[in-house]
Amino acid sequence: MQDLISLMPHAVKETKLDTKDTLNVISEISELRSCTNSVFFDVKKHKDLYIWFCKAPNGPSLKFHCVNVHTMDELKMTGNCLAGSRPFLYFSSEFDDHPHWQLTKEVFTHVFNTPKEHRKSKPFIDHILCFYLVDGRVWFRNYQIVEQVNSAKKKEQTLMEIGPRFVLNPVKMFAGSFGGPTLYENPTYVSPNQIRADTLKS
Repeated sequence: MQDLISLMPHAVKETKLDTKDTLNVISEISELRSCTNSVFFDVKKHKDLYIWFCKAPNGPSLKFHCVNVHTMDELKMTGNCLAGSRPFLYFSSEFDDHPHWQLTKEVFTHVFNTPKEHRKSKPFIDHILCFYLVDGRVWFRNYQIVEQVNSAKKKEQTLMEIGPRFVLNPVKMFAGSFGGPTLYENPTYVSPNQIRADTLKS
């Protein structure tokens, strides 16, 4: 969570929320903070991480199961970016193939793109947030844009990974804020509880 906050200078961190309460409270908090997007980290049984992405206050909202998480400190990559810098956003072409992925691309663009002239952002771009669609899951990578001089004494740009890394497996997408009519449900999704139960049976 801290890694994602560091990548979004426009982010406003809130206190913990008791998930026994309705998730619609998050939209109310967003309105009070003048936020147009919400990201909610929902941890189940201290081992399963779900991430909600929502357009406040009326939706839509996307629920993902987050797996294969590797933090910046854990990866120790050589890439680096300045605090408050703005990112490029890159989405693989597969996001345009189906309506639910088009919706995902649109919501991610609103969430991760730093608003123009935001007071905490810097007026330069030195990294790129990449979203790849592989096997029905979203793979996230963050790269520094490095300018180097080649052997011909010409400037060229290369990428160096910074981190973090994680994979988002879609669960459901809703028309409203943290609920409402279901726009999409992943037919191949199996909950971690079911996987653990099947493992014990075998």
